Order: sequence, then C-alpha cells, then structure tokens
Amino acid sequence: MRKYENLLLFSPELGTDELAPIVENLKAVLEREGGTIATIDDWGMKELAYPVRKFFRGHYVRLEFNAPASAIAELERIIRITDGIMKFVTVKLDEHEEAAPAAAAASEEASE
Repeated sequence: MRKYENLLLFSPELGTDELAPIVENLKAVLEREGGTIATIDDWGMKELAYPVRKFFRGHYVRLEFNAPASAIAELERIIRITDGIMKFVTVKLDEHEEAAPAAAAASEEASE
C-alpha cells in the first residue's frame, strides 16, 4: 500500500456538525477498500485566494492515509458526488519522506 494525502475544501455553509459525518463516510470508504487512515487534520475556516463557487472562505480538512491504488478511484468518486465539497486534491506522498528526517538526525548525532 502507498501513502497518500487528500486535501478537501468544504463549503463555508456547512457547520462542524455537518462536516463530521462526511469525513467519517470518507474514512469508511477507505477502510472498506482496504486502506487505513493515518491522520485527519482539521485546518478550519480559511480565506481563499480567489472565489470558489462565489465563496471567499472555505473549511479545509487534510486526510493522510495508506491505501491501494484502486481505493483512490473509489474515494474520488465518492468525493465528487458528495454535496458540500467544493474542491479536492489527492497526492501520492514520497515513500522515502519519513526515512529522510531520520537519516538527517542520525548524521547530526554522528557529527557531534
């Protein structure tokens, strides 16, 4: 399984009580497809750089997860048909990303 990150932009009209079931549904889709959620970061309401669907603010949520490639297609299909999600982006994270900081820390300790 590979590591992915998904950034979701929700409509500002949704309250936090309406966001939670949508995020739980996406989590259930990933788990059903054989993936596991690593972290869910709620970034909150932010100003947008440009209007999206005539809104100047949006609620951001970041999902970090491990999943097979086939699960990404199903997750994005569900995101596209879910009301309240204005934009999203899914990115495959570098597999060596976690190893790099550990190697840097080890080289710092060795130099001391």
